Amino acid sequence: MNKVIETIKERSSTRGYTDKPLTEEELDILLHAGLQAPTAANRQEIHFTVLPGSHPILQELEEEKNRLRDIIAPPHNFYYEAPTVVILSADSTYKWSSLDAGIAVENMALAAESLRLGNLIIGCILDAMSGEKKAYYADALKFPPGYEYKIAIAFGHKAVTKEPHTYDAEVQITRL
Repeated sequence: MNKVIETIKERSSTRGYTDKPLTEEELDILLHAGLQAPTAANRQEIHFTVLPGSHPILQELEEEKNRLRDIIAPPHNFYYEAPTVVILSADSTYKWSSLDAGIAVENMALAAESLRLGNLIIGCILDAMSGEKKAYYADALKFPPGYEYKIAIAFGHKAVTKEPHTYDAEVQITRL
């Protein structure tokens, strides 16, 4: 079977990581996979902010997410203690930015799976990133001017495994 199709079939969200950090080579491969994603009108407006899992702003985001959701002390933070988190931001005025960021993050997730690295696509901090502290987070994460949060992804070496999700093609596909 084609290696790309195999990677798509094998990929699943990782919710448990070892303490082993990514190598610079692994991180570069993942970032370039995101940069190589197509963007509408080839605008290439996606910005990637790379953080170690120990960065204090991630704890602040976790606390704000929990406050907004009325959650008290979940068993894991939103990135499941992954050693690396990448936050994607983009031009807030460009209508295709969210779609472009989604394409980029999927490229990165598939690249991670091909390297046998765990990954978790993250949307759950949207409320925190777009709420009353939006400007504070944009500044702390060094977003370019006029950019806003779109999506994030966590990376690391897998400490747990999970079967890829199942689906019901008969229900989810309509052929006309």
